[in-house]
Amino acid sequence: MAFNRMKVYWPLYVMAIPGLIFLFIFKYIPLAGVVIAFKDYSVFKGFIDSPWVGLKHFETLIHHPDFVRVFGNTLMLGFLKIVLVFPVPVLLALMINEIRKSTLKKGIQTSLYIPHFLSWVIVGGIVFDFFSTSGLFNIVMGWFGVDPVLAMQESAYFRPIYVITAIWRDAGWGTVVYMAAISSIDPQLYESAMIDGASKFKQIRHITFPLLLPTVLILFLLEIGNFLDLGFDHVFNLLTPMTYNVGDIIDTYVFRAGIQQAQYSFATAVGLFQSVIGFILVFIFNKLSKKFSDGGLW
Repeated sequence: MAFNRMKVYWPLYVMAIPGLIFLFIFKYIPLAGVVIAFKDYSVFKGFIDSPWVGLKHFETLIHHPDFVRVFGNTLMLGFLKIVLVFPVPVLLALMINEIRKSTLKKGIQTSLYIPHFLSWVIVGGIVFDFFSTSGLFNIVMGWFGVDPVLAMQESAYFRPIYVITAIWRDAGWGTVVYMAAISSIDPQLYESAMIDGASKFKQIRHITFPLLLPTVLILFLLEIGNFLDLGFDHVFNLLTPMTYNVGDIIDTYVFRAGIQQAQYSFATAVGLFQSVIGFILVFIFNKLSKKFSDGGLW
């Protein structure tokens, strides 16, 4: 049966070959390098001849005095990203879908997509200018008699700024998949609902959202897999020495302790630690999704 399907759809399988080759070369072959997490890696000896040290680097990570702070910051920002950032593209897609004027709809979509094409270095520069003493934030606050504040140097502002910048840059781009899923919904369902007297809100509640939910669930599971991977570029370009206590995450910590100090084995051990935690979370939430909604990644 599978062979017959391949004979019929062979052009599609041929088109998938470059992607599979890319995936194999850049995702699977590098997995062999994970072994340096269990060795004292030396660039001169290579990852095969470097001495084996077992779980030494994992113990160093766990017993490091900064581990609790760094791991706690990572969990907090990951939680904020899942709870506050992830739902925004879903809501935006539902709202954009209700715009009936094609020109206005395309204009709003385009304006929401544009920030995604800015690098985090540019976004970081914009944010620092916006919150500087002469920036728009302090100008507006001055209208209400509030003294200027260096928000980027204040710990209390870092996490709200992280969430706001994540939404501003990526929420619009995140609507692409959801809009595609919504466009595949049979229009006759809406026509039937309108005949039965369903309002727009009820159409969204009983047709659009339930049919969109499987796509939301899959993307949620993929996002959970990156729970500890918050994006080095994002955090690094917003971080200052005064906000380390709330903004220093595993990725930025590894950059300082692992990459800048050439502790490659330690950096690899931390990366493996993040991957294992991510896999466990995906496995747990996938089980829960299959139990309660009959959906999941596998």
